[in-house]
Amino acid sequence: MNEAVKISNLTKSYGNHTVLNGLDFCVRQGEIFALLGINGAGKTTSLECIEGLRKYDGGSITVNGIMGIQLQSASLPKYMKAPEAVKLFAKWNKTSPDKETLDALGIYELAKKPYYQLSTGQKRRLHLALALTRNPDILFLDEPTAGLDVEGQISLHEQIRQLKAMGKTIILTSHDMAEVEKLCDRIAILSGGKIAFIGTVRQLGEAIGKRYNITIRTENGTEKYESENIGDFLLSLLMQYREKGETITDIRTDRGSLEQHFIKIARGE
Repeated sequence: MNEAVKISNLTKSYGNHTVLNGLDFCVRQGEIFALLGINGAGKTTSLECIEGLRKYDGGSITVNGIMGIQLQSASLPKYMKAPEAVKLFAKWNKTSPDKETLDALGIYELAKKPYYQLSTGQKRRLHLALALTRNPDILFLDEPTAGLDVEGQISLHEQIRQLKAMGKTIILTSHDMAEVEKLCDRIAILSGGKIAFIGTVRQLGEAIGKRYNITIRTENGTEKYESENIGDFLLSLLMQYREKGETITDIRTDRGSLEQHFIKIARGE
């Protein structure tokens, strides 16, 4: 599969603070790709360098296609209407608004409201419409569903899937691991200015190992444990509780959530 974006040995520092330390990864054409990391890991800096919004110190960035960028916020005039904003962006980009896309995003339904009266979800839809005015090959979505209610999230997820079906490459950031698991073909986790993991969600689970969470509740309280060998470890625990004379009232086991796997890798654990 051809590469839509390729990053090689990317470096970026702010004074004495190194944010990107030889970053290397690629995004394949037509995939939904998530760039993840804890706060301060360099996600925003990475995307801004790729988008051309920020200068980087070293390395190379190759982008094969036209980019569209949906930011979390936009400095639109407060009294501008949604269709007016779309026409303005289309004129800047010397394109014509795509009526089918605007209908799908419900932009014409917002025609009577000025920008400042739009809800968070309506603004998200408008920002996505503006990012699509150039008919981009590669779409950048920064926290696309932040602040949306459940209905708004479901609607936007469906629109993202439709864009993928049209052959668009989508690069997003998100703090919602459930969203990442539902949407993304591959994910990359930043840690220490480098890629600590890249692959599918299933591969993330395999990379962290077969670790199980065990919660045991007794009359004296609740204890939590973690083990890679649930059978032998659980049997040993039960024997310990029996020897202490504690009555177990509940036992729960699980493989650990995507959030737990993500945090372990992002923190270098």
